[in-house]
Amino acid sequence: MKAVVVTQAGNPDVLQVQDRPVPQPNETQVLIKVEAAGINRADLMMRQGKYGGETPPVLGLEVAGTIESCGPTVKQWKKGQRVCALIANGGYAEYALADARHCLPLPADLPMTEAAGLPETLFTVWSNVFQRTKILPGEILLVQGGTSGIGLTAIQMAKAFGVRVYATAGTDEKCAFACKWGADRCANYRTQDFEAEFSNTGVDVVLDYVGGNYTAKHLRLLRPEGRLCWLAGLDGVKTEINIMDVMSKRLQLTGSMLSPRTADFKAQLAADIEAKVWPLVQQGKIRTEVYRTFPLAEAAEAHRLMEKGEHIGKIILTV
Repeated sequence: MKAVVVTQAGNPDVLQVQDRPVPQPNETQVLIKVEAAGINRADLMMRQGKYGGETPPVLGLEVAGTIESCGPTVKQWKKGQRVCALIANGGYAEYALADARHCLPLPADLPMTEAAGLPETLFTVWSNVFQRTKILPGEILLVQGGTSGIGLTAIQMAKAFGVRVYATAGTDEKCAFACKWGADRCANYRTQDFEAEFSNTGVDVVLDYVGGNYTAKHLRLLRPEGRLCWLAGLDGVKTEINIMDVMSKRLQLTGSMLSPRTADFKAQLAADIEAKVWPLVQQGKIRTEVYRTFPLAEAAEAHRLMEKGEHIGKIILTV
């Protein structure tokens, strides 16, 4: 099969298409014939050798395609079924392995390119916003980077469960897009001080990719019993915290990384999503905004586009 291989840690040019053996599923896995694979910031960090641990030879944390074969103990899937899946790695290829429990069934009318952008965002948002911060209907969620793949999914999911949503984005066009997709308010962080824009109401939960100097603003914006959840630290992973803000308002600070979690944790997450969120996907109420697709051979160009940060939604590789 053709696969995009990380030849060494470095810039996008280290991604090269090579021939590799088709992997074979173990007892609990399925082999997916990949039609599309989502690109995530974690992929960029892995390619650069900055994600922690050993970089997998083939990147890719989410795919959509059809079941090609099943391990001997897998009973819930059959060859030819359309699925999307959260996977440990290996999505930038013609075939990829997935834990059978980490797959979700695709509606017949859902394009593979859109489906490939769902697993990483749905699993991340459900785990962090709904399980870790336990957001409630009527509360206000602030989403930093509202037009990213995670951001648009968080907006849609929060609105579907009765949550008010504020967001930030880097251009007026992106702010308008975030509001079109359900955000109640959006601040252009390049021309507006989001803390000043939202301080009249405050917020109950912050979903943050930025870290760094944003942390102090978030602590001031949070209402009593508020929760701050980190997904990344694009502005830096070190920050100063005024613990009086935390103590006086009884704030909770948390965060997580999805990739290192156990297969059992991800399986329970998939089951929760299938029961509580997947009906909204089937009804078209939660979807993926595909910004641009690239063929597998142009994975390096796809990474360059993501590094620019100008996209809205997801960048997808097609196979």
